[in-house]
Amino acid sequence: MRKPKPEYPSFAALMRNPDHLFAFGFGSGLLRPGSGTFGTLAAIPIYWLIQDLSAPIYLLWLAVTFVLGVYWCDRSSKALGVHDHGGIVWDEMVGYWLTMFLAPVGWLWWVLGFVLFRIFDILKPWPINWLDRRVHGGLGIMVDDILAAVYAWLVLQGIAYLL
Repeated sequence: MRKPKPEYPSFAALMRNPDHLFAFGFGSGLLRPGSGTFGTLAAIPIYWLIQDLSAPIYLLWLAVTFVLGVYWCDRSSKALGVHDHGGIVWDEMVGYWLTMFLAPVGWLWWVLGFVLFRIFDILKPWPINWLDRRVHGGLGIMVDDILAAVYAWLVLQGIAYLL
């Protein structure tokens, strides 16, 4: 028996609930199909604003957005009654920002980081898939994307080093 598809809140509902607003990536998670891809795209303009932060401040940004993401995603998923609702994309946003940590300058690197992150987020190689099945709540929503971002970051940095 198939589970019913989860309902998506309206944009007006997002605007009334800060947990949903952030968890759904300022509304980008409402776009379908491919909410995760739209959420990652929504992270790019924010990356443009933060790309010149010093490494310690950028790491602080990542830590704060991760912790807030655990909180927002947990509260939003509980309010919707669906663990890791497809529209929750804050995890993709933080994942993209982590992928782009210390990335070379230029829009080609932005695109490469985007593609690498989406590949690892979609394919979920071990141990990402293992964590995705076993860690629940807001931490579970965030942690698989963070690990996908670590894989993407390693590949991006490797390519940058070789070039």
